[in-house]
Amino acid sequence: MRVRVIGPGRAGLSFSNAFKKIGWEVLGLLGKNDDISKSAEGVDLVLLTVPDKLVGDIAKEIDTNESAAIVHVSGSLTLSPLGQHKRVASCHPLLSLPNSSVGVNRLLAGAWFAVAGDPISIDITKAFGGQYFHVPEEKRAIYHAGACIAANHLVVLLAQVERICEITGVPFEAYENLIQGTLESRKILGAEKSLTGPAARGDITTIQLHLDALPENERFLYGCLSKAAQEFATQLTKSQNVDI
Repeated sequence: MRVRVIGPGRAGLSFSNAFKKIGWEVLGLLGKNDDISKSAEGVDLVLLTVPDKLVGDIAKEIDTNESAAIVHVSGSLTLSPLGQHKRVASCHPLLSLPNSSVGVNRLLAGAWFAVAGDPISIDITKAFGGQYFHVPEEKRAIYHAGACIAANHLVVLLAQVERICEITGVPFEAYENLIQGTLESRKILGAEKSLTGPAARGDITTIQLHLDALPENERFLYGCLSKAAQEFATQLTKSQNVDI
């Protein structure tokens, strides 16, 4: 398989390196100052790893042909921005790609991909040793919102833990077992049976104690999530008719 990648950022470099590792031929990465009009010539696949807002404009610049598939890796976009091309697809890795060295390993470690359109997206997934699923077009945005919560928002929460560690002098490593245990509980038991702590117990006094103790700039995030945790606990009590 011959590939051309447009977008030499973290995702583009990660995919490029992954293609090379599985033996596909990568003809070089193209960036914003390159002429991309002929990028679909002589290749089987043109992969667009550019910001979502640029996908449509980039696709329009590429001359159409009968053979090359034009594929984007956006999680939120449908296939419509790839409009005029005969073979179009999307192949979104449900992964965080913080840099190319980490990214290539994650792409090749049995990852999950959201695929749509031309079967080449499934070919990519299988070549990477991954698994795939389909998301209805009308649900792409909410699917991608879930991805952002699972990755980006989780990082924001961990960053708050790090800041609290700096205040208290407790090493972040001391929280790692707790973090890992929570993930394992969700995997084994599901979210409904994994919630613990003051919100699950209905201990509003302790939650207020936390809010009073936290620096002002940390209270909003903690308060929002504590409220959500309390609502979640209340829903569980009603649905399961049990005292948690």
